[in-house]
Parts: sequence; C-alpha cells; structure tokens
Amino acid sequence: MSGRPIRGVEEIRVGSTLFAVFLPLALALVLFGLGLTLTTADFARVLRYPKAAAVALACQILVLPVICFGLIHLFGLTGALAAGMMLLVAAPGGPSANLFSHIAGGDVALNITLTAINSVIAVFTMPLIAAFAFDRFLDDGSKLGVRPDKFIQVFAIVLVPVAIGMLVHRRFTAWAERMRRPVKIGSGVVLALVVVGAFAQQPKTFADNFGKLVTLCLVLSTISFLIGYFVPRLARVDADQAIASAMEIGIHNGALAITVAVSVLHNDKMAVAPALYGLTMNIPAVIAAYLLARYIRKSPTGPVPATV
Repeated sequence: MSGRPIRGVEEIRVGSTLFAVFLPLALALVLFGLGLTLTTADFARVLRYPKAAAVALACQILVLPVICFGLIHLFGLTGALAAGMMLLVAAPGGPSANLFSHIAGGDVALNITLTAINSVIAVFTMPLIAAFAFDRFLDDGSKLGVRPDKFIQVFAIVLVPVAIGMLVHRRFTAWAERMRRPVKIGSGVVLALVVVGAFAQQPKTFADNFGKLVTLCLVLSTISFLIGYFVPRLARVDADQAIASAMEIGIHNGALAITVAVSVLHNDKMAVAPALYGLTMNIPAVIAAYLLARYIRKSPTGPVPATV
C-alpha cells in the first residue's frame, strides 16, 4: 500500500524533470525557425514605418499588461494562475501571427519586424513582469525580485536560438529558404506538444479552473485584437499595418511563457494559463482574420498584397 503513492510521486517527478528538459529544446527549435526567417533588415525596417511600430509596441508592452492586470482582478484569478497570465502578456507575438496576418491581408513584413523587435524587448520585460507577478500574486512568501541571472536565462532562451537561425540564414540562404515550410510545420507540432505537456503537468489545476480560465483567455484575446487594430487606426496607421498590429498583439508566444515559467521560474502551475491561452486565442484569431479579410476585399483600394 505504501509503495504505490511513492511510485506515483516518483513518476510525477520524473515526468516534470523530462518536461523541464524538453521545454528549452523545443522552444529553441521554434525560435531557431524564427531566426531562419529573419535578417538584419527586418530590424532596420522599423525606420520605414516608425509610427506603426511604435503604436503597436506601446499597445503590447504598456497597455496590454494593464488590461490583463485588471481582468485578473475582475475574474478573481489568484496565485500562480494570475502570475502566469501576466507572464503571457509579456511574451512577444507567436509564430502563427504572420500566418493569420497574411490571411487577413495584413502587412506581414511589419509582423516580422514587430516579432523581431519584441523578442529583444521581452528579454528585459519578462523578468520584470515575472518579478512583479511573484510579489503581487504569490502569497507563499515567494519573492523573486529583479535578479540578473533571470535576465541571462531569458536572454539565452530567447535570443541565442534566434541569432543562430539568423546566422544560418545568412551563411546558407538557399537552404534556409527551403527549410521555411518544414520548420513552420515542425514548430506547430512542437508548440502543440508544449501545450499538451503543460496540461499534463497540472491536470487538477487545469480541470478545477477550466471555465474561469477559458473565459478570461477569450476576453483578453478579443480585447487584444480590438486594441491592436483600432488604436493604430485612430493614430492614422494604414489598415494593412493595423491588421499586422492586431495579429501581433492578440497572438502571444505561449510556448515562451510556458518555458520561462517551468525552466526559469520553476513553477509548473504558472504554465497552465499560457497553455490554455495558446489554444483559445485561435478562436478570436480566426474570427478576426475572417472579418478583416472581408473588410480588405471590400475596400476601394482592393486587397493589400502580403507575403509570408
């Protein structure tokens, strides 16, 4: 009788350890794939449309965390789940943002630029927001504080694979171009495995909070798409660039948030909210892409050319 619980605990520990090891490797593959699509010109391109980039980044870095914080209190989310939501909004745009932007008629080049710039910014914002979330929502005495080692870990997780991918793209351009599609497919599979793995680590937390988290994720995602499109339009940003902004702001890199939660902060429970958002955000994303694509087709100027 006494042996069974111990064996169950050991199995959970082994599973958690394997997941923690798998996560950085999986995310490295995804971010390496991102690097294969980037060049230094993608970072410099922000100078061509500074207003569109500035408005989108301001919405994502400043406005969205405030809105998420308010929704957390509105829905009564607490503890590691609340901290996980804050970590999620600090993550840059997800890999599928470019795809949805292309479908909706957005400026995919702007998407690529925003993802590139925001990936660099996330190295600094994610540890800061994680420290705030720990101090604000975890009542078990946990104090993360602003620690240089966390910045270094996030830097290694985010920028090193991207930089390697960019270097490979520069040295072996033809191979990198051929690998774009396979890497995109592989990234999608890896992201799905990461989400499933996050649920497997915390099945009870997922089951007990499913309704509340799904509703919160859908509301946050919908608001993100609305802000991402209408704020740039109010700032007189072109429609195709506003669409790119909406997709970048509404679609987050949940795998990055999960990896930081599990591998950097060592808190599996924080990964539940980003994992669920990674699934639910696709519903508003599909609706937004459909509606915006219809709007672009009916526009007097016709469809906006977009390339992936």
